[in-house]
Amino acid sequence: MARRLHEVAKLRYRSSLLSHRKVVEYTSIVCKSFCVQYAPYFVAMKSTLSTMSQNAVYLLRQQRLALSTKPFKARGCRVKRCHFCLLPVPQCLCEETVSAQAKSQFCLIMFDGEVFKPSNTGKLIADVLPDTQAYQWSRTDPDSQLLAILQDQTRQPYLIFPESYAQNDRIVVNQPTLSHKPALFILLDGTWPEARKMFRKSPYLDQIPMLSINTKARTDYLLRIPSREEQHCTAEVAATVLEQAGDIDASQKLFAHFNLFRHKYLEGKPHHPTAQMLLSQPLK
Repeated sequence: MARRLHEVAKLRYRSSLLSHRKVVEYTSIVCKSFCVQYAPYFVAMKSTLSTMSQNAVYLLRQQRLALSTKPFKARGCRVKRCHFCLLPVPQCLCEETVSAQAKSQFCLIMFDGEVFKPSNTGKLIADVLPDTQAYQWSRTDPDSQLLAILQDQTRQPYLIFPESYAQNDRIVVNQPTLSHKPALFILLDGTWPEARKMFRKSPYLDQIPMLSINTKARTDYLLRIPSREEQHCTAEVAATVLEQAGDIDASQKLFAHFNLFRHKYLEGKPHHPTAQMLLSQPLK
């Protein structure tokens, strides 16, 4: 009896080994198939994350976080967000970001705390144009790299701001000059009261020609409502001046990225006053 039980146990053990081998073989086949099918996706995702991690606004945000003594908290702070685009994880647009090449370059001067705001559109410029620069604004101690960029003789700098704020002796143009020097567009990124403060209290910008956009603000961007018609959101201004400077492809890609961002931002805020109306419209 004991011998028979021993033989039965041996048979069951061998059977379990065969079953285990089959499971291992099947799992191996499935894993190989999965890797072959999704390898391009993971390569693309890795490339996207690598690009996003070099985004100037993202890098500035990381610098600010390293210096912060307490977390930045605003409305929606409990929402789980993508670390790069700051949208809610289900609405993350990182994988849909398309970069572009342009002769023009942007320099963002950002008010304190602006880099942490999910509604900020300055980061969209850095998404599309990888050579975008971003610096924290300071009235008395501007970044030395910022000052060096402003003195770059190979580019023609323009401070983009409504001409209604210019002093009488300030040089103001309504379109960038097309010359051998590519443009350096300087944008003051913040709320309008913050932008006006940066404009008034940045003497190192006083000698730079102003570029004023003479088109009315688009009424479909309502994440932040302007108090005056000449007040535009940062990404919208950037796309407009790119078009004026002849960087048509970059302008179109930035407008498309801006529209995608606006759509996904409102997807994550279904109770926003204009969300239902705008989400019912197709993306442009």
